[in-house]
Amino acid sequence: MKLLYIILPILLFAYYIFREQKVKITNTKTSIYDFIVKDLQGNDFNFSTLKGKKIMIVNTASKCGLTPQYEQLQEIYEAYNNSNNFTIVGFPANNFLYQEPGDSEDIQEFCQLNYGVTFPMMEKIDVKGKNQAEIYQFLTRKKFNGVQDSKVTWNFQKFLIGRDGKLEKVISPKIKPNDPSIVNWITK
Repeated sequence: MKLLYIILPILLFAYYIFREQKVKITNTKTSIYDFIVKDLQGNDFNFSTLKGKKIMIVNTASKCGLTPQYEQLQEIYEAYNNSNNFTIVGFPANNFLYQEPGDSEDIQEFCQLNYGVTFPMMEKIDVKGKNQAEIYQFLTRKKFNGVQDSKVTWNFQKFLIGRDGKLEKVISPKIKPNDPSIVNWITK
C-alpha cells in the first residue's frame, strides 16, 4: 500500500508534465487568402491582396541567435518583391525562450533601426501551443493546408506559399532566407 502512495503521485506528476498541450482549433479558413490579420500598426492586413504572388511567411524574434536573418529577409524582399511577384510576411512570436518580449512599437522600432525592414510585419502572435493563431493552425495542419502537417520548431521557420495560395514548402529555421533553394523557388 505504501508503494501505491509513492507511485501514484509520481505517475500523476509525470502525466501532468508530459501531457500534450491541447490546441484550441478555431480555424475555419480554407485558403491563405481567407485570412485577415493585424499588422504592427493595428491595421487589417488582408491576404487576399496577395493573390498571384509567392509568399514567404516567417515567425520572427528580436533576441534570437537567428535574428540576423532579418538582414537576408530584407535583401531578398528588395531583390524580388517587384520583379517576381514575391513578398514576405513576418509574424513576431514569443514562443521560444521569450525571445520576442516587446510590444508592437518595440518590434517595429527594432526591425527598422537594426535591419531596415520594409516587408509587412504583423502583430505578435503565438505560432504554437494552446493559443496558436489561426493562420499558423492553417500552415501547420494538413487538414487545413491540404499539403502536410508540420510543427514550428524555432524562430525564423519559413512557410513558402505558391502563386495559387497553396503551401509548397516548409523551410527549417536554420536555412537562411537567401539560400539558393529559396531563391530558386522565388525565381522559378
